[in-house]
Amino acid sequence: MRIAALRRKIFGNKTSLLLTSIIIGLLASGCAVILKNGVHLIRYWVHFASESFPLLLFIFPTLGILLTAIYTQVVRKGDLGRGVTNIIYCISRRDSYVQKDKMYSQMLTSILTVGFGGSAGLEAPSASTGSAFGSNLASWLGFNQKERTLLLACGAAAGISAIFNAPIAGVVFAFEILLVDKPLPLVVPLLISSATAALLSPLINSAQPFVLITQPWHSANLFHYLIFAVIAAFLSVYAIRAYFYFGDLLARSKQPYLRAIVGGLFLGGLIFLFPPLYGEGYESVLNILQQQPAQLLADSLISGNSQVWVLIVFTLALMFLKVIATALTVGAGGNGGMFGSSLFTGAMCGYSFAHIVNTLGLGHLNEVNFTVIGMAALMSGIIHTPLTAIFLIAEITGGYALFVPLMLTCSVSFLISRYFEPFSVYTKKLAMKGDLIASDKDKVLLAKMKLKNYIETNFVAFNETDKVADIIKQISTLEHRDFFPVLNSKRQLVGLMPFQKIGSIIFSDQPYNDVYVKEIMSAPKALLNKTDSMETVLKSFDEYNVQVLPVIDGGEFVGFVSKSNIYTNYRRELIHEAEIPA
Repeated sequence: MRIAALRRKIFGNKTSLLLTSIIIGLLASGCAVILKNGVHLIRYWVHFASESFPLLLFIFPTLGILLTAIYTQVVRKGDLGRGVTNIIYCISRRDSYVQKDKMYSQMLTSILTVGFGGSAGLEAPSASTGSAFGSNLASWLGFNQKERTLLLACGAAAGISAIFNAPIAGVVFAFEILLVDKPLPLVVPLLISSATAALLSPLINSAQPFVLITQPWHSANLFHYLIFAVIAAFLSVYAIRAYFYFGDLLARSKQPYLRAIVGGLFLGGLIFLFPPLYGEGYESVLNILQQQPAQLLADSLISGNSQVWVLIVFTLALMFLKVIATALTVGAGGNGGMFGSSLFTGAMCGYSFAHIVNTLGLGHLNEVNFTVIGMAALMSGIIHTPLTAIFLIAEITGGYALFVPLMLTCSVSFLISRYFEPFSVYTKKLAMKGDLIASDKDKVLLAKMKLKNYIETNFVAFNETDKVADIIKQISTLEHRDFFPVLNSKRQLVGLMPFQKIGSIIFSDQPYNDVYVKEIMSAPKALLNKTDSMETVLKSFDEYNVQVLPVIDGGEFVGFVSKSNIYTNYRRELIHEAEIPA
């Protein structure tokens, strides 16, 4: 490519890779600014309208989801490809190519969804938009597949960094989710992209996103942290299962607009009864961190009720209902992620736990600290990213004083949650479809190898009505093969003619002038389709204990593939994969 050659000539490959990561960081951060402010603009209008007509809270979430569904059906032909799950899929199955429209479609649809009240986070759409910029810019500049994956991850890291003002968490997120098993030197472009994105973050967060944690933890409360970690783990399992249960429930409807209306109305009902479920819900988290939990009841039907247990029951209800609200939002056709919802759920869980312990006199816990710990523990358990959770919460709250309990609770929550739910909320659906290969190096390499590239087409085929006597002379001039394909008039494979059997006929005492090919051919042990994955190909070789297999395309025979050729190319890919982009 001319652009790639020019890029390498002027800057060199390494320098151009670093410069591109800076550009991606700026683009991803700019989109995060538009995303966040777009949501705030719509939310301001919605709040203004609902103050005069509270019942509009039933309608606005449905409107946002319906508009998103219309866009999805009309522009995206019914496939929006949401969030982090789609990023992982693109790395696993699309050689890190992300559709060009993702550079704006994720942003637009999430603004509509969350702005009008959809109960979901903006972090996943922000990461998805950044990854789209990374992938497409890499393709335009002629970077190879490995470099394109790295720049895609740079965009995702930048999206997380900008939306949270947490550059380290953005980098850790990219390594935990997108660049599993990749060499550590790749961290440099990620750091540059994530740090660049953080430069524009003040346009989103004028100050610390939540609250600055200054009070240390006490080792006397270690037992409470352990108990809470176990509770957080099981709540994470509930969250994952509830998310897919309600999502699948809505998916039963094949009418996208009906699904949007029904899901939106149910969501509107939840928001009407529990106003903190509106949007991301970070204002409610901030109320708790600022030690004003009674503000959670504002605008609700029980506003003004100051009884302690009323507030506790209300926060517990929010804890269980947030994931359902997010499932309704996404399942009905809206766009948003579980990133923010896990933080909200964790905050409610942490506050409720500490407040209950304090109310019952079972201890004296710092409720702000447990709120922060809860956010990290639930993210670790739901998304299966303990390191991201630790660094994200430490960055956005300045809670480095809580590093030890953060590590403890996040580790326990992650391990227990993964035992009951081996896959996270972002990877479970991919795993069920067999598309989760990013964490398995062998599967990643095999996915890159396409069967069509290894088909041997230098064959001579015979017809089943041919006489052996007529083809002997022709066979003697051909390259030696173990067998030859036998085709009918439609180029369909009807059998294989073993070379060994031809030899036994020639050197026997029996006459073979009237022996036909169909008499000595045998049926193939297995047939491969040209579109089969390489994993399927290797399984077929092992299952049938053969070295060569025939390949068909739409029923028509197209050639052979050999086991030795596959393994030779696999070793070549393995060596290439071990190399770090220069």
